[in-house]
Amino acid sequence: MLTSKRLRAIADYVREGSRLADIGSDHALLPVELVGRGTCPSAVAGEVNDGPLEAARRGIAAAGLASSIEARKGDGLEVLRPGEADTVTIAGMGGALIVSILESGRVGGRLEGVSQLVLQPNVGEELVRAWLLEHGWHLAGETILEEDGKVYELLNALRPAEGQAPNEELYGGEPLLPGLSAEEDRKLKLRMGPYLTRRPSEAFALKWSSELRKLRGIERQLERSDTEEAAARKRELAQVIARIEEVLECMPTDMSSRS
Repeated sequence: MLTSKRLRAIADYVREGSRLADIGSDHALLPVELVGRGTCPSAVAGEVNDGPLEAARRGIAAAGLASSIEARKGDGLEVLRPGEADTVTIAGMGGALIVSILESGRVGGRLEGVSQLVLQPNVGEELVRAWLLEHGWHLAGETILEEDGKVYELLNALRPAEGQAPNEELYGGEPLLPGLSAEEDRKLKLRMGPYLTRRPSEAFALKWSSELRKLRGIERQLERSDTEEAAARKRELAQVIARIEEVLECMPTDMSSRS
């Protein structure tokens, strides 16, 4: 059984019968869990570094699953053959790196046949949401959780099927805050999560209270510069801070007080 709350939440998103590719698999804990409990009939554990690759192979062998899980060395989705997997998980990387992996896989045809992406960026979640939106992936769900003092966001994306709500509906509709333009509202939902802002939680409040402290720190640093560029950046930052504060103020008192 997985001891990590984060990995358990990722595993819970993976659909029954999926052929899994876990990119950056480290010790292959996720593929071993999902194949071992029968959720996935097969899996590929991809690793770019020799140490984690060998650790993955040892873990797979110890679980007696070498016939169902293959650990492969390669950069991102290069470990896959087109059509080999229908679900891809990528966890524990920065959002920019995840986007780079997905884009390279898209261009190289490695996402052919993939119908589900379960992604857990450590930072830069808005970059991942923007890539999904740009390339027609439907953001079907989000989870935010705290574990060992860190807050994680999980994104579950599906290729749109007939009848599914399009991303335009998800990111459009009623704005998060009164008076926001459609463009401002979309940017805020990409930054904070269209589902997470609808269902605020303690983990959500914890994350954005921390982000506000970081942004205010950057704002104070910018005050030391008298360049026009710094002034423009400070104005932009002040607007972002104000929007985040407004969202937090709409939350229950016991959560928003954390800011």
